[in-house]
Amino acid sequence: MSTLAIVLICIAAVLLVVLVAAAMATRSRRRDAQHERHLRQRRDEVAGAHREIAADQAREADAAEREARVQQAKAGVRRAEAELHDARADMHERGLADDELDREHGRFVRDHDQDPGVDADVDQPRGGRRESASR
Repeated sequence: MSTLAIVLICIAAVLLVVLVAAAMATRSRRRDAQHERHLRQRRDEVAGAHREIAADQAREADAAEREARVQQAKAGVRRAEAELHDARADMHERGLADDELDREHGRFVRDHDQDPGVDADVDQPRGGRRESASR
Protein backbone atom coordinates (compact mmCIF):
# COMPACT_ATOMS: atom_id res chain seq x y z
CA MET A 1 0.00 0.00 0.00
CA SER A 2 1.22 3.28 -0.83
CA THR A 3 1.53 6.20 1.49
CA LEU A 4 -1.03 8.11 -0.52
CA ALA A 5 -3.62 5.41 0.02
CA ILE A 6 -2.93 5.37 3.75
CA VAL A 7 -3.31 9.16 3.94
CA LEU A 8 -6.55 9.05 1.94
CA ILE A 9 -7.94 6.30 4.18
CA CYS A 10 -7.04 8.33 7.29
CA ILE A 11 -8.61 11.48 5.83
CA ALA A 12 -11.77 9.52 4.93
CA ALA A 13 -11.92 8.02 8.44
CA VAL A 14 -11.52 11.47 10.03
CA LEU A 15 -14.22 12.89 7.73
CA LEU A 16 -16.47 9.99 8.59
CA VAL A 17 -15.94 10.59 12.32
CA VAL A 18 -16.60 14.33 11.84
CA LEU A 19 -19.78 13.63 9.84
CA VAL A 20 -21.06 11.16 12.47
CA ALA A 21 -20.31 13.63 15.26
CA ALA A 22 -22.07 16.45 13.36
CA ALA A 23 -25.09 14.23 12.73
CA MET A 24 -25.26 13.30 16.41
CA ALA A 25 -24.96 16.97 17.45
CA THR A 26 -27.69 17.99 15.00
CA ARG A 27 -29.96 15.22 16.24
CA SER A 28 -29.26 16.25 19.84
CA ARG A 29 -30.07 19.92 19.09
CA ARG A 30 -33.26 18.91 17.28
CA ARG A 31 -34.27 16.74 20.23
CA ASP A 32 -33.51 19.61 22.67
CA ALA A 33 -35.53 22.07 20.55
CA GLN A 34 -38.45 19.63 20.41
CA HIS A 35 -38.26 19.11 24.17
CA GLU A 36 -38.17 22.91 24.70
CA ARG A 37 -41.26 23.38 22.47
CA HIS A 38 -43.10 20.65 24.35
CA LEU A 39 -42.08 22.17 27.69
CA ARG A 40 -43.22 25.64 26.56
CA GLN A 41 -46.54 24.20 25.39
CA ARG A 42 -47.10 22.45 28.74
CA ARG A 43 -46.19 25.64 30.62
CA ASP A 44 -48.76 27.58 28.57
CA GLU A 45 -51.43 24.93 29.20
CA VAL A 46 -50.79 24.84 32.94
CA ALA A 47 -50.62 28.64 33.19
CA GLY A 48 -53.92 28.89 31.25
CA ALA A 49 -55.56 26.38 33.56
CA HIS A 50 -54.38 28.33 36.61
CA ARG A 51 -55.61 31.61 35.11
CA GLU A 52 -59.01 30.03 34.41
CA ILE A 53 -59.24 28.77 37.99
CA ALA A 54 -58.17 32.20 39.27
CA ALA A 55 -60.85 33.91 37.17
CA ASP A 56 -63.53 31.49 38.46
CA GLN A 57 -62.45 32.03 42.05
CA ALA A 58 -62.41 35.81 41.55
CA ARG A 59 -65.99 35.67 40.23
CA GLU A 60 -67.04 33.53 43.19
CA ALA A 61 -65.32 35.95 45.58
CA ASP A 62 -67.13 38.90 43.98
CA ALA A 63 -70.46 37.10 44.36
CA ALA A 64 -69.65 36.26 47.98
CA GLU A 65 -68.72 39.89 48.67
CA ARG A 66 -72.00 41.08 47.14
CA GLU A 67 -73.93 38.58 49.26
CA ALA A 68 -71.99 39.69 52.33
CA ARG A 69 -72.91 43.33 51.63
CA VAL A 70 -76.58 42.32 51.34
CA GLN A 71 -76.39 40.37 54.59
CA GLN A 72 -74.60 43.27 56.26
CA ALA A 73 -77.35 45.64 55.13
CA LYS A 74 -79.99 43.24 56.47
CA ALA A 75 -78.10 43.04 59.75
CA GLY A 76 -78.02 46.84 59.88
CA VAL A 77 -81.78 46.97 59.40
CA ARG A 78 -82.29 44.40 62.16
CA ARG A 79 -79.91 46.30 64.44
CA ALA A 80 -81.82 49.54 63.79
CA GLU A 81 -85.12 47.79 64.52
CA ALA A 82 -83.67 46.38 67.73
CA GLU A 83 -82.44 49.83 68.75
CA LEU A 84 -85.89 51.27 67.99
CA HIS A 85 -87.55 48.66 70.20
CA ASP A 86 -84.95 49.25 72.89
CA ALA A 87 -85.62 52.99 72.76
CA ARG A 88 -89.37 52.35 72.98
CA ALA A 89 -88.77 50.07 75.96
CA ASP A 90 -86.76 52.83 77.66
CA MET A 91 -89.57 55.31 76.99
CA HIS A 92 -92.14 52.95 78.46
CA GLU A 93 -89.96 52.23 81.50
CA ARG A 94 -89.56 55.97 82.13
CA GLY A 95 -93.25 56.58 81.69
CA LEU A 96 -92.72 58.82 78.66
CA ALA A 97 -94.97 56.80 76.34
CA ASP A 98 -98.10 56.26 78.42
CA ASP A 99 -100.24 57.83 75.68
CA GLU A 100 -99.08 55.02 73.36
CA LEU A 101 -100.15 52.46 75.95
CA ASP A 102 -103.67 53.85 75.92
CA ARG A 103 -103.83 53.84 72.13
CA GLU A 104 -102.40 50.33 71.84
CA HIS A 105 -104.76 49.05 74.53
CA GLY A 106 -107.74 50.59 72.72
CA ARG A 107 -106.64 49.08 69.43
CA PHE A 108 -106.20 45.69 71.08
CA VAL A 109 -109.65 45.84 72.63
CA ARG A 110 -111.27 46.87 69.33
CA ASP A 111 -109.48 44.18 67.33
CA HIS A 112 -110.23 41.56 69.97
CA ASP A 113 -113.92 42.53 70.02
CA GLN A 114 -114.15 42.20 66.23
CA ASP A 115 -112.39 38.82 65.97
CA PRO A 116 -111.97 37.14 69.35
CA GLY A 117 -110.06 34.19 67.84
CA VAL A 118 -107.18 36.36 66.59
CA ASP A 119 -104.88 38.51 68.67
CA ALA A 120 -104.12 41.88 67.13
CA ASP A 121 -100.55 42.81 66.33
CA VAL A 122 -99.58 45.38 68.94
CA ASP A 123 -96.75 46.73 66.77
CA GLN A 124 -99.01 47.92 63.94
CA PRO A 125 -97.86 51.28 62.61
CA ARG A 126 -99.75 54.36 63.59
CA GLY A 127 -102.38 55.44 61.11
CA GLY A 128 -103.72 51.89 60.72
CA ARG A 129 -107.40 51.14 61.12
CA ARG A 130 -109.30 53.84 62.93
CA GLU A 131 -112.61 52.88 64.35
CA SER A 132 -114.57 54.27 67.17
CA ALA A 133 -114.08 52.63 70.55
CA SER A 134 -117.83 52.13 71.03
CA ARG A 135 -119.97 49.94 68.81
